Amino acid sequence: MIKKAAAIVVPTVLAVGIVAYMLYRVWDDLLVAVQNAIWSYLILAVIICVGAWFLRGIRYRSILASLTVPISLWLSTACIYLSQTANLIVPARLGDLIRLFILRHEAEATYTNGLSSVVVERFFDIVTIALLGAVTLPFVLNVPDWFITVVYVALALCGVFVVVLFSAGRLQSENKYLKMGIDLLGQVKEASLSPQGIVGLSALSIVIWLTDVVICYVIALMFGAAIPFVVVMLAIVIGNLVKAVPLTPGGVGTYEVAVALTLSLAGVDPAVATLIAVIDHLVKNVVTLAGGVVSLYVFGDWAVSLLGRAFSHSLDVSEVK
Repeated sequence: MIKKAAAIVVPTVLAVGIVAYMLYRVWDDLLVAVQNAIWSYLILAVIICVGAWFLRGIRYRSILASLTVPISLWLSTACIYLSQTANLIVPARLGDLIRLFILRHEAEATYTNGLSSVVVERFFDIVTIALLGAVTLPFVLNVPDWFITVVYVALALCGVFVVVLFSAGRLQSENKYLKMGIDLLGQVKEASLSPQGIVGLSALSIVIWLTDVVICYVIALMFGAAIPFVVVMLAIVIGNLVKAVPLTPGGVGTYEVAVALTLSLAGVDPAVATLIAVIDHLVKNVVTLAGGVVSLYVFGDWAVSLLGRAFSHSLDVSEVK
């Protein structure tokens, strides 16, 4: 019990501590920036963020369709909302496992189908973010060497994963767990490396992540910061690649540091950069949480119990088939 509590409390305290320190460091300048903010931009950012989640729902529905799991757009979007809500609290992105149970309950999908869909979605997210970063890097001055390393390491890992997928058809094993892994790779390959999958999912992924950049850009306008779009794009790229390392729930703290640092290196005032980073992530997380609450009503009472099991780390996928 103590270990389970510590697994949630320690990363959460770390996340809150990082954000609190960031705000404390530039507190006086923050107050001035807040007083001069144009709050109508915040409303626009929220509207765009809600629309972005439905774009994710369209992409996830397409992924599931390629795995012969037909569901509605509302269901696919609610599925993402609920799992991402869990990820705001549960460390190591274990909230994604909720999708396996939702799809089993709502669409009679196997756990392997559910896991494959999550892997495909994550693959296209990472490769799209890394490619956007690679395109952006030449246009931004004074980029630290570790930025370049992070972007190209992510691309290299995606390349290795693609090679593994192409090799999946030649792998065979009688071992139950190895066979399960091979079947999983086969489904991921079928969903992501077909011509239709590559073109459709890549296009949707680019639109999704450009929308994510636009949200941050609108929030920058909220504080009167005229930041080049490519700089904001690089900030979002670095923020999300750093957030991919599951140190804190939902990447809270680490994301803000990475985004604020990137904006500051481009000449943005540290206080304004901090505000942009914090509010950008806050907007995205609040919309996620609100969508998660609505999704609970879509799925019904059983989903409340499922979310509780996720928070107590008692989800059991030992029945994967």
